[in-house]
Amino acid sequence: MKKFVSWNVNGLRAIMGKGFMEVFRELDADAFCLQETKLQEGQIAMETEGYYEYWDYAEKKGYSGTAIFVKEKPLSVRYGIGKEEHDREGRSICLEYENYYLLTVYVPNSQNELQRLDYRMSWEDAWREYVGELKKEKPVIYCGDLNVAHESIDLKNPQTNHRNAGFTDEERAKFSELLDSGFVDSFRYLYPDKEEYSWWSYRMKARERNVGWRIDYFVVSEDIKDKISDSRILTDKFGSDHAPVELIIDL
Repeated sequence: MKKFVSWNVNGLRAIMGKGFMEVFRELDADAFCLQETKLQEGQIAMETEGYYEYWDYAEKKGYSGTAIFVKEKPLSVRYGIGKEEHDREGRSICLEYENYYLLTVYVPNSQNELQRLDYRMSWEDAWREYVGELKKEKPVIYCGDLNVAHESIDLKNPQTNHRNAGFTDEERAKFSELLDSGFVDSFRYLYPDKEEYSWWSYRMKARERNVGWRIDYFVVSEDIKDKISDSRILTDKFGSDHAPVELIIDL
């Protein structure tokens, strides 16, 4: 049984002062995937004995970025998704193992007034193509901040957020298209009616009031959905505006 954890840390250097390493050690995951690390190579020193480290940095300083820490060395590592226009922001790492691929991804935010929605749509098509090709070779598990609340159950106030970034019809349709291509949202697969969130605004005491969104996921290819043991949101872990999410799977 494998335990995988994913966490948008909203700045790794910032969260290091808020107990990140304690959570890292306590969870003792086989793979610990990060998004929004917001740093460049050499800007942080971490004690991660027992883990191999892989980092994808954005060209722009203090922006985006992903990382994976794994106990088992992968057969191969890929950074980005093989398209130059999408590979400048440090958004994805893919580790290949004997019988599966594991990926961390930080999906672009459509931003205020949906300034980046068109770019987001082209990213979605490229990502679906990328993981679809991987899936032809072996099962795929990908995790991260997908920046979309898929259904109304996935956020506290769907009516007032309908045209906001993360809950547009366009973004939700792209995620539906991806799932229809042979993938499963692990949390919703196990808990079809559960209302639980993974991100809260820093404003208006949103986390205290649990006015949140579920935008952090573990997505698995359909052929291994029956191997999922649990998929959880670790709402008792703090330090970021996101909670970590966890997948327990028999691989």
